[in-house]
Amino acid sequence: MKATNRTRSCIAAAAVALCLAGCASPKGVLLPVAETVPGASKVDMLVATTRMRAKDPQEFYSGGRGPELSFAEFTVSIPPAANRAAGEVQWPQSTPGNPATDFVTLKADIIDRQQATAWFNRTVRTVPQRRVLVFIHGFNNRFDDAVFRFAQIVHDAGTPVVPVLFTWPSRGSVLAYGYDRESNTYSRNALEKTLRTLASDPAVGEISILAHSMGNWVTLEALRQMAIRDGRVAPKIRNVLLAAPDVDVDLFREAVLDMGKARPSFTLFVSQDDRALAISRRIWGDAVRLGAIDPEQEPYRSDLDKSGITVLNLSKLRTGDPLNHSKFAESPEVVRMIGRELAEGQTLTDARVGIGDRIIQVTAGAAAAVGTAAGLAVSAPVAVVDPRTRENFQGHVEGLGQAVSGTLTP
Repeated sequence: MKATNRTRSCIAAAAVALCLAGCASPKGVLLPVAETVPGASKVDMLVATTRMRAKDPQEFYSGGRGPELSFAEFTVSIPPAANRAAGEVQWPQSTPGNPATDFVTLKADIIDRQQATAWFNRTVRTVPQRRVLVFIHGFNNRFDDAVFRFAQIVHDAGTPVVPVLFTWPSRGSVLAYGYDRESNTYSRNALEKTLRTLASDPAVGEISILAHSMGNWVTLEALRQMAIRDGRVAPKIRNVLLAAPDVDVDLFREAVLDMGKARPSFTLFVSQDDRALAISRRIWGDAVRLGAIDPEQEPYRSDLDKSGITVLNLSKLRTGDPLNHSKFAESPEVVRMIGRELAEGQTLTDARVGIGDRIIQVTAGAAAAVGTAAGLAVSAPVAVVDPRTRENFQGHVEGLGQAVSGTLTP
């Protein structure tokens, strides 16, 4: 009983904290508007979901668990650059929204598997290098949350990819943490099937995965299952970006170990001031959450040093998120960096130049003139923990007492 009460207290604390993030959007925000405005941008995406169809047609999909994988096609209109700040999702205050100032949809169609396959085959051939980006959202996300957030990421990143949203049954309530966690696990087979289908398409060049918060758990589970079934993760899955992962560190270690040596390149986005993960840690009995570790501290640095995984430490980065849980999406610099690296077909551990050079020059502004990446890492809002950067600048780092090192797998 005491454990139950403690968990309820933690969830109640989460509710108070998460309510600071903003109010609910009006009903029916995904209903298409007739037309957009000059200067607005469009993002077309394919949706694969394990959510149940909503009883209200204005909502499209609910937080309930669907009996099978379902598909949809959405086109999101994003306001002209003069009317918005990069990193923000501008929700309509009422419906229908105003495409000059709000995120709105121009197309919202529920489609079957055959139609989804046709859309994908048609679209992937129009993208340079035929790259695909799969996004898996986190805890407390309604269907419209996931659609608009992914559209914002793709647009602000400027990424020439085929956007595929995988959305699992979240009730969109801060009091439904347990339900969301189990729905997340419920969706692992469907995500594995989705990734395998994409990777088996001969037209696809490469696939990158971007997961946020609790969405990292279903991502790791799906990749682990694929590796166990097939002997390895599909080779076309090149990059896996784990943003603020609400995952136990030990479970992450085991999942990556099960993927074997021929696993994709992993990049972690961590922040020690992530309030949502601090609450999650309390709920899980003080189990350390992967997204809140300090990669320069033991035991992470020594025990996990040989993995080659890049860590982007966003602890000093400030965005408008009061929970510090969505920095990867709300920082224009970080989103553009992700887009540029993926567009160039390089992993975030580029063998030629450590990514520390580029990300710190982008985010540190005038401070970039000071000198090497290792030197700038001391005060830059984004510290890059990249094994290659560490090797290139080890002498500078040790002199400053700020070692650029650390990785997160055996």
